[in-house]
Amino acid sequence: MSPRPPTMREKRRYLLARIDPAGAVPEQKDLYYAISEAVTTLWGDGVAAMVVPAVVALEDGHVVIRYRRGADRELMIALSTVTAVREMKIALRPIAISGTIASLRLRIKKSKPAVPKNADPGDPGESGEPGEVPEVTFAGKKFMALQCEGKKVNLIEKGFKNTNRLFLTSEDMEES
Repeated sequence: MSPRPPTMREKRRYLLARIDPAGAVPEQKDLYYAISEAVTTLWGDGVAAMVVPAVVALEDGHVVIRYRRGADRELMIALSTVTAVREMKIALRPIAISGTIASLRLRIKKSKPAVPKNADPGDPGESGEPGEVPEVTFAGKKFMALQCEGKKVNLIEKGFKNTNRLFLTSEDMEES
């Protein structure tokens, strides 16, 4: 059987979305089920069959979703309704749409992970690894800084069970 000519192939697009909060890493299969359920619940089976969302890649806090061309609006609206994957609370923020996965991966590489103002990315952290962000103590508990973006700092409590996330602004931070 010979391959279909390009004019007869199904046209697909790829959407790059950021996973918030930073550090939340759901399983790719669970994320697929959450997105598929969001599309089906919001638009129904007919539109879900037209969109055909599929999670292609999950890397560096971003997800690449494949879908049929022309269903941009429906997919992005459905992504805004995804609030959790299993028990993990997340939000998906669309960043870019492209015809190739390679161009979206370049956008992921261009966006550098932010580091706190007091940490130097070349300096070794407490464990000696270069670029590692040291622990932060806030309100008597130890936290790990995951992302600093503008005036926001996202912290996650160190521990195994019942970890808490804090979203701080510059007004919440102390002067050293």
